[in-house]
Amino acid sequence: MEDVNILVVDDEDVVQEACKRTLTSQGYCVEGAMNVDEAVEKLTKQLFDVVTVDLVMPGRCGTDLIKIIREQYPSTQIIVITGYASINTAVESIKSGAFDYLSKPFTPSELILTVKKALEEKGRMPTPYASDKALPHEMIFDNIIANSSRMMEIFKLVSKVAATDTTVLIIGESGTGKELVARSIHKNSRRKDNPFVTVDCLSLTSSLLESELFGHVKGSFTGATVNKAGFFEVANHGTLFLDEIGDLNFDLQGKLLRVIQERKYTPVGGTQARETDIRLVTATNKNLKKMVETGTFREDLFYRLYVFPIFLPPLRERKEDIPLMSDHFLNKYNELNRCPRCSISEEAMQCVLAYSWPGNVRELENTIERALISADGPEIRLDDLPNGISSLHSEIAKPENIEDLKRLKKQLRDKAVEDLEKEFVINALTAHAWNVGRAASAVGMQRTNFYKLVNKYNIKLCGGDEADAGDTSP
Repeated sequence: MEDVNILVVDDEDVVQEACKRTLTSQGYCVEGAMNVDEAVEKLTKQLFDVVTVDLVMPGRCGTDLIKIIREQYPSTQIIVITGYASINTAVESIKSGAFDYLSKPFTPSELILTVKKALEEKGRMPTPYASDKALPHEMIFDNIIANSSRMMEIFKLVSKVAATDTTVLIIGESGTGKELVARSIHKNSRRKDNPFVTVDCLSLTSSLLESELFGHVKGSFTGATVNKAGFFEVANHGTLFLDEIGDLNFDLQGKLLRVIQERKYTPVGGTQARETDIRLVTATNKNLKKMVETGTFREDLFYRLYVFPIFLPPLRERKEDIPLMSDHFLNKYNELNRCPRCSISEEAMQCVLAYSWPGNVRELENTIERALISADGPEIRLDDLPNGISSLHSEIAKPENIEDLKRLKKQLRDKAVEDLEKEFVINALTAHAWNVGRAASAVGMQRTNFYKLVNKYNIKLCGGDEADAGDTSP
């Protein structure tokens, strides 16, 4: 079959490039356009099978382009890209002839699936590529934002193991998204309509964790006034996800091993074993092999868990996913905090890409959320990023004399104080639902003085009470 040609029309560079990379990885020939006029020019030179159209763009809007395509290129399939606020417009676009719409933020798998459906409708679905065979189009990877080769391999592993009841061990640093992968395994399994239960082995004491896992019978200990179902019972016929499995104490490791081997457990204080039918997925950020060697983790349990390991790469090893994830988090917090639409400047993105992200995806999300709150205007700039990230933009000039040294030291001190002060204000506001009066009172400041700091750092009171901010009455 001839090449499949796709045109991506979006005025946001990050979104356009992410879509192009995702679709190119599927073997399609992909072009991009920043606006309606550029798209029309490309349409006059080449026939496209599918065109993705962002509804909101500067100048002529996406609905104008839809009308042109429907009138002049009726065989071309149209996929509308829309934000939450313009869903009604997207529905109207479908009535006008668009095939389908995607609401931002969307995942690469959602884009791939929608394009494939459009091609099937058009009768232009090509022979599956090797990647398609390993990653069926019906797979669900909710909230895993990625199109890097490393993560595509993870998706393939999930697609292979999800259809089985094999025990899975997910290994990765904190913040890499281990629970999201566990949820994807569940959602793509035959157990998807039954419970997915998460247990954090680190957050509970050993005695409490045993009761939570296995349940207890009335009178088994002080305070046990009623029978209580444990997670093995709650998750029956579904998936039980044990996070931070490396922190499970040695005694509980033995009891967990018995459940895996016999598919039976006994509630705390009980005498009768009960059967359980669960799919077990575990996760850790520790080296369990070394723990086995040091005698802190049972070797027999290790081999029961280490049947199908999935190693999640840290964010620093898949930086090509960062622009796509950054855009996803921007859209998420724009809508959540009711902030104006915002993007990331090129200089700021360069620093974001250069940073090592020891906290992985979780740290990236927190950074984008805070930068969005700090940004003064429609663009996140270097000054809106934490100092440890923004300082990567350029090396500090070396002082050539004592006056240069004094001046540089003062600049660094001032910058450090400003960063600390700004972080202090944002933390206070975040902790008190963006209410200036309550935040000021909590940190022991006059409301007027606190609000001066809000103004000094151009902090937008997204989702907060701006009337309260301006109210300086006692």
